[in-house]
Amino acid sequence: MTEHNNSGVVFVLGGARSGKSRFSEELAAATGLERHYVATGRAWDEEMRDRIARHREDRGGAWTTHEVPLDLVGCLRATDQADRCILVDCLTLWVTNLMMAERDMAAEFAALAELLPRTKARIIIVSNEVGLGIVPENRMARDFRDHAGRLHQLIAAAAAEVYFVAAGLPLKMKG
Repeated sequence: MTEHNNSGVVFVLGGARSGKSRFSEELAAATGLERHYVATGRAWDEEMRDRIARHREDRGGAWTTHEVPLDLVGCLRATDQADRCILVDCLTLWVTNLMMAERDMAAEFAALAELLPRTKARIIIVSNEVGLGIVPENRMARDFRDHAGRLHQLIAAAAAEVYFVAAGLPLKMKG
């Protein structure tokens, strides 16, 4: 077993297809720890089912995968061990799932932000930065953008390191 000094949570933000997931997987592999992948996506349609299958195949057998559309905090509690690296991909899909389930967003976000500083595992969290574009035209999209922005601020505050990835290039913003 590899010794690990958990230096906290790593938060990786970027746009769609920016390279943030690949970068996060490389960070996780470099830890030498047992790797757990927490997938928050749901297969709402055939294209998403295919996308999820491709992601599973691309990761290969080095990962234990947990499909967790809603109970992210419960999954992190259940898998949290010092000899593990847990990669959560991604927060924006989790936000979508919470919105569709009409969950209490503030309570869910607070529970996650409260848990993160107490974890023993190395936690890498991936999310899409959606606040850099134009104001969305409909209320649900605006609510989504606002929820994601508030969550990102909480996670960035709790994280030891924060990266922004664009065009496959990570920019370290914190830590």
